Amino acid sequence: PQLAQTLSMLCEDGLGSFYRGELADSMAADMEKLGMPVTRADLAAYKPQRRVPLRLKHSKGEIYNLTPPTQGLVSLAILGLTDRLPLEGMDESATIHSIVEATKLAFGLRDRFITDPRMMTQDAQSLLDPQYLDALATRIKPHSAADWGKGKGPGDTVWMGVMDSSGLAVSFIQSIYHEFGSGVVLPESGVLWQNRGASFSLDPDHLLALAPGKQPFHTLNPAAARLYDGRTLVYGSMGGDGQPQTQAAVFIRHVVQGQSLQQAISGPRWLLGRTWGESSDSLKLEGRFDYLTQAGLRQRGHDVELLPDFSEAVGHAGAIVRHTNGMFEGASDPRSNGSAAGF
Repeated sequence: PQLAQTLSMLCEDGLGSFYRGELADSMAADMEKLGMPVTRADLAAYKPQRRVPLRLKHSKGEIYNLTPPTQGLVSLAILGLTDRLPLEGMDESATIHSIVEATKLAFGLRDRFITDPRMMTQDAQSLLDPQYLDALATRIKPHSAADWGKGKGPGDTVWMGVMDSSGLAVSFIQSIYHEFGSGVVLPESGVLWQNRGASFSLDPDHLLALAPGKQPFHTLNPAAARLYDGRTLVYGSMGGDGQPQTQAAVFIRHVVQGQSLQQAISGPRWLLGRTWGESSDSLKLEGRFDYLTQAGLRQRGHDVELLPDFSEAVGHAGAIVRHTNGMFEGASDPRSNGSAAGF
């Protein structure tokens, strides 16, 4: 009932009341009682920012994603790197190997550069320059897997996409990060606080060092694309480190390989990195991949582990495409309780 009352207040008083006004005062008082460092002044000082998205010029179209401190750069870099490889002539194991190796390089960019954009030493858009991606792609070896470190881990997130008849398209994502976020529910408002601050480091020399007013790195990155054939595509997924990997699988299968949207999402997927409660950073494959695909990846040096046939570990994906004749096509993930609907 407290959360319902909060939502009613936001409807009646406007979204600004979350930061300034009666609701903000109530939340600030609760946070003070709970020993949280967020104050009334912190809430009042918040202002949303409109940003120009990152853009990748792909052979199939222009792809857009969010700027730092998100990992939108990672998702675009994976597609930019694989666009420089002959995916059309590859079998399934070679295709997955190529995407996984591009993922490792993209995660390297993330871990080296991405933080609060006010503190970055490198312009994120410059890391998507064709010449830069050309050079980086030469590090992908077609027959051997590169060394792999530790990822950022999983996340508890939901993606949704919306399109209307005028062509307006929205790719949207929301998250509390870990399951039940920080676990802190404010008594008066019922608001559950997320725990994205977990990405900060207490090492003062670390790229993600904790500091007052600093934006934490986070994994949220809803994607959109304007394809050269005239189609518009919005797509995304939940899943922490798995978000860029799932985005790559969906985009490459649908746009590059010509699979239907639903087939691209329902098909077996993989995850490089950890899942909930696991310390393994192996390459995890859903059990529906055939033996030859599994063997081909092991032969290249990947540490392969098998997941159930349909595993939530590889995320919940969704997508909408608007075709040139005005037809809309939507697809949801059988691993989730989501759906695609038109009205």
